[in-house]
Amino acid sequence: MAAVTDKEPWFTDHVTKLALHISCENLPDVEMFSKCDPLCVLHMNSSGPHWCEIGRTEKIKNCLNPKFSKTFVIDYYFEMVQKLRFEVYDIDKEDHSLQDADLLGELECTLGEIVSSRILTRPLVMTDKRPAGKGTITICSEERTDNRVVEFKVAGRNLDRKTYFSKSDPFLEFYKETETGWQLVHRTEVVRNTLNPVWRPFRIPMQSLCGGDMERPSIKVDCYDYNSSGSHDHIGLFETTLSEMLKASQAYEAKKNRMKGIQNSCMIIIKHCKIVKEYSFLDYIMGGCQIHMTIGIDFTGSNGDPSSPTSLHYINPEGCNEYQAAIRAVGNVIQDYGSDKMFPALGFGALIPPSGQVSHKFPINFNPSNPSCAGIEGVLHAYQQCLHKVRLYGPTNFSPIINHVAHFGRQAMQQETASQYFILLIITDGLSTDMDETRKAIVNASHLPISIIFVELGRADLSDVEFLCGVDGVVRTAAGEAAMRDILQFLPFRQFQNREIFCDRRTSEWQQDESPPGVQTLVVVVAADSEDEHENVLMKCLLRTSWQKSQLRWQVSSIPWV
Repeated sequence: MAAVTDKEPWFTDHVTKLALHISCENLPDVEMFSKCDPLCVLHMNSSGPHWCEIGRTEKIKNCLNPKFSKTFVIDYYFEMVQKLRFEVYDIDKEDHSLQDADLLGELECTLGEIVSSRILTRPLVMTDKRPAGKGTITICSEERTDNRVVEFKVAGRNLDRKTYFSKSDPFLEFYKETETGWQLVHRTEVVRNTLNPVWRPFRIPMQSLCGGDMERPSIKVDCYDYNSSGSHDHIGLFETTLSEMLKASQAYEAKKNRMKGIQNSCMIIIKHCKIVKEYSFLDYIMGGCQIHMTIGIDFTGSNGDPSSPTSLHYINPEGCNEYQAAIRAVGNVIQDYGSDKMFPALGFGALIPPSGQVSHKFPINFNPSNPSCAGIEGVLHAYQQCLHKVRLYGPTNFSPIINHVAHFGRQAMQQETASQYFILLIITDGLSTDMDETRKAIVNASHLPISIIFVELGRADLSDVEFLCGVDGVVRTAAGEAAMRDILQFLPFRQFQNREIFCDRRTSEWQQDESPPGVQTLVVVVAADSEDEHENVLMKCLLRTSWQKSQLRWQVSSIPWV
């Protein structure tokens, strides 16, 4: 962020959360045989020439006039100039990579301009400031003062068959009535080849859905049959209010205007509609929730002989190795949120005394009845002593430690209040050799109050991560079961140690600035939420040891809560 004063943003009381709705019109058609597949990326100016990515919308296939359902939620500081850059790309790859994407246009403006206009429409330009054809972008700002959300479970019955040779591929769009027309607030996934779809449960912020008023404004729900060409067939629609939908199991006739009057097209059933409060990180902490961190340390032979200076486990008398640095960086922040300051620390992949058998889950203090260490300094002391007692071996199995922490997560789920949350920090130098078991353990843990942090040391080759998560970033078991939520975060430690990192999405290159002498950059890694902002979380996890605790708390608020 570019400040106009010396006052840092997290010290101000004048902060408001804003939701930004994005739509575009007349995008340039750069494809030869089809329309473009647009996606919008939001960047914020962090300092000088550096921009960091805030988030991305979904990709809409074959569309030159997209209305994105995913919003950007950011903090607005009245007394600061917050420079934003919206970039619209034509995405070709399924993993939404920008490496080979075509830029369709961009807009630079300040958040203040958007707030003062409420609805800001500007022409898109290319990087060299040439007009991007007739393309425009519209940004609508909405203050988020209500933390209530509406939970939905929706199904369809007897939908129209829009093609002769197959059933429909239906999806829904929810709109809010505004002074300027209907505003898209949510789009469901497409359910393939069915006339009786059941969509996945979803949530819509109450303020986005109806402005907090259950009786008005009206809510419109459109049902479409998806076509890959982008010309979706309209099946039907209905209008209602939140008050009506809150009534138990409401069924609506979705009608479509036809040349000869109005004909019923289908039934849309609101099976579940409930208002719930979405709590912030601070709500949980002030409500008494305790964060418990377990540390898993890789003692496999691939780390190298600990007596050799080239080993990742080498104890340097004049400094610390990467394992020690990672433990200290994350632990020093997390320990402020635990009442007892005790951390279970487990090792894996070593031959341990007295049997000399390989173990994939052993306490590094060699006290099975109490594997906890007193504070981060206690963990570091136990780690150093452990190196003299074990022999590095293998293989690298993550699932035993994940299942161990999941056991405590299940116990916490039996409580009536959300009083405990578990973070598993796994520090390793390589890929798991029990991949199927690891993926199954992660999917099972995704139903529990657990986040898993992988800090990868040494070579930091994150191709391992792609294999674990798949091309769509969703962890699945060998049988195809998907994780309920995203509980993973990966970090190549060497890219972040003692550096400030800025990523320019247009070049997909990391730009690294060395920290000032004597100032160590702390890397605080937290698990990303289902909002799909993994890389944004990494950007938010750069802290300096000289910063005050209030700033550390501000960063830790990136931790997701179920």
